[in-house]
Amino acid sequence: MKKAYVAGQWVETGTQLKVYNPYNDQLVDTVAQCGPHEIDRALDGAVDALEQTSRMQPYERAACLAKIRDGIAARGAEFARVLSLENGKTLAESTLEVARAVATFDIAVGEATRIYGEAYDLGINPMGSGRRALVRKYPIGVVSAIAPFNFPINLAVHKIAPALAVGCPVVLKPASLTPLTALMMAEVVEASGWPKQAFSVVPCNRSAGQMLVEDERIKLLSFTGSPEVGWKMKSEAGKKKVVLELGGNAGLIIDHNVKDWDHLIQRAILGAFYQCGQVCISVQRIFVHQDVMGEFRARFAKAAQALVIGDPLDAKTTLGPVIDRANVERLQGWIQEALDQGAALVTGNTIADVGAGNSMTATILEEVDAGCRINADEAFGPVVTLTPVQSMDEAFHLVNNSRFGLQCGLFTQDFATVMRALDQLEVGGVIHNDVPSFRVDSMPYGGVKDSGLGREGVKYAMEDMLEPRVLVY
Repeated sequence: MKKAYVAGQWVETGTQLKVYNPYNDQLVDTVAQCGPHEIDRALDGAVDALEQTSRMQPYERAACLAKIRDGIAARGAEFARVLSLENGKTLAESTLEVARAVATFDIAVGEATRIYGEAYDLGINPMGSGRRALVRKYPIGVVSAIAPFNFPINLAVHKIAPALAVGCPVVLKPASLTPLTALMMAEVVEASGWPKQAFSVVPCNRSAGQMLVEDERIKLLSFTGSPEVGWKMKSEAGKKKVVLELGGNAGLIIDHNVKDWDHLIQRAILGAFYQCGQVCISVQRIFVHQDVMGEFRARFAKAAQALVIGDPLDAKTTLGPVIDRANVERLQGWIQEALDQGAALVTGNTIADVGAGNSMTATILEEVDAGCRINADEAFGPVVTLTPVQSMDEAFHLVNNSRFGLQCGLFTQDFATVMRALDQLEVGGVIHNDVPSFRVDSMPYGGVKDSGLGREGVKYAMEDMLEPRVLVY
């Protein structure tokens, strides 16, 4: 059994949380489940540590971040294997996530030394004559980081690395389904020289975790997860700053002037079915110009049928399982709802005869009513809908006809269309000649409407974790 990491101490709690492999439902490990007592200790320790972390020099914070980066890299294969076991993503996908976590810490190493202030003359009118302002930025305080199951390492790192870069203590709640890699990361942070009380990993249930939403010792809450949970948390968070990275039903638009079909199909398959579609910027709705819909449908379906379902630890597997049976049943219900309302099945909609029955075949639907949940809500599974459009303006309208707005991909050879998309699409990011699932960890990332509040990406997350203070002299 793995202990929890509370204010620099490895503790047993008397209560266990069991972690199962989504592929075969076999027990992977057990961890200590924290309750209010352990979370209170973690928050007390974080508050006490703030004086020390806030006084650390930029080079000292950068040195700790570099040691964490190198520590994860040195254990990369171990992290990847455990990640596949607890999450169900393929070993190749897990290896990439670990590499991205290393890259995110590497970005933070540099950004920790680039926190700049301002100095300027206030004499813009007689009132300010002879006065100057000096603006410095200070860490906001204790950060509560609540991470999801789909990227247990890198999405946690996107909260931890910026916080450490600015000097904020962190209390991390990993998803109950995937706490193992977070506790491994605590081992690396512990060895980095970061102040002991300034980092905790507290696996817990939602009831106990409510402290990490409501407690007034916390100055910033950063949550990644479902829109329903995220917006509820915001309403309960009180006076603290809140950053939300929530869900979406991301669109992919394909213009009539396709030139490289192989590249398009390869990227569309990756965007739709990477990590079994359990990605908030997974391709869910594809809008294809009617002149090329026939060819796209045929090529896309053939490639989807070629995906290999199996054990995530098998190098040949390219499509892993859904996280649990409950989500399999939810997806099947949503698909059947669409079929009952007139949708047509292009391919998929079966359960593969492998593992414990959580592996779905890649599913493609067309003629789906816009109001069906498989279109209107976040599917978070290996399901995609196809819709023909007569123009790019129609595609833009259909993408915007959603309560979400995270990212959108656009394949076109016309740059004027790209600029119109940037101006007109109600999303946080437009990705040209690629899928909405594209993300580099230094870029600003986040959504509008129900998709979230604020931005991640190390530099941009740091801005939310800093408060300006002005000296007038």
